[in-house]
Amino acid sequence: MLTKFKPGVSTKTHHVVAASIWSAVGIMLMVRGSLFLYGVHQLWMLIIAIAIGSVKSIFMLDKAARKNLSRLSDKADGACLGGVYSLKMWGLIASMIFLGWLLRTSSAPRELVGIVYAAIGWALFFSSRLLWKGIPA
Repeated sequence: MLTKFKPGVSTKTHHVVAASIWSAVGIMLMVRGSLFLYGVHQLWMLIIAIAIGSVKSIFMLDKAARKNLSRLSDKADGACLGGVYSLKMWGLIASMIFLGWLLRTSSAPRELVGIVYAAIGWALFFSSRLLWKGIPA
């Protein structure tokens, strides 16, 4: 009975949703980081954030993106939309949201908060290129 309420989607939809989430969250974090840096008149620090984010993207997130692509490609059409990420990944996402909140509400210098947000945002956005390229025809 519950099966009829499952939001089953195609494999292509899983790929598009995964790429969209990485891109949207990346843009959101870059904007928030930029606003932190703008608020303390240190917008030039975006250069540092982009450099750090590029390294994180190439050496960490690209691997995660490829792994997610492989996992999504193995899914059959009709799999639950929530399966766009593994249970482990959903836990990691929840942890990252919590850690972001802790950083944002801490007494850490706004420059540091801005750099961390912008760097992670750029890394997610830059690595999303692999997810967009991997969308099946």
